[in-house]
Amino acid sequence: MTAMDPLTLEELMKEYGQDVWSFAYSITKNRAMADDVAQDAFLQAYRNLVSFRGEASVRTWLLRIARNISLNYRNSAFFRRVLLIEAWTSSGSDRSAEQAFFEQEAANDVWKHVFSLPVKQREVLVLHAKYQLSLLEIARILDVPEGTVKSRLFGARKRMSNLLKEEFTYEPV
Repeated sequence: MTAMDPLTLEELMKEYGQDVWSFAYSITKNRAMADDVAQDAFLQAYRNLVSFRGEASVRTWLLRIARNISLNYRNSAFFRRVLLIEAWTSSGSDRSAEQAFFEQEAANDVWKHVFSLPVKQREVLVLHAKYQLSLLEIARILDVPEGTVKSRLFGARKRMSNLLKEEFTYEPV
């Protein structure tokens, strides 16, 4: 890829748009901000396609752009923390309303804890668990050594385990 025409940009947006938006949302925790980040990420990719060296996949490159823009937005004066309102779960048609409710509540609880992680642990966990990226791909996106990714992922998993254990431990009255 050396030249970007509108059709190629549209194809990239169709192929990676949801991934870029979801990753931006996992960092910013704000839907409107994730929309802005995704738009800016694709505009930046369009402007800088000639600098794409192909050392990583296009997906990895776009997620790195989205991460950098998300962090800039998050650190800006306009950033405000918000709670997760909607869980990212697929709904099956064969579930009862009660089962769907309890699954939604459990997913909200899990995402609440994911969003309570420090951003460095949260982004590694989301990239690994949601996008199933390898440790090397995550290291390229975050521009850190692979060992740092392993350490952050270990810390995120341990912290999530403790948080979920606390929340879901039954204590008789």
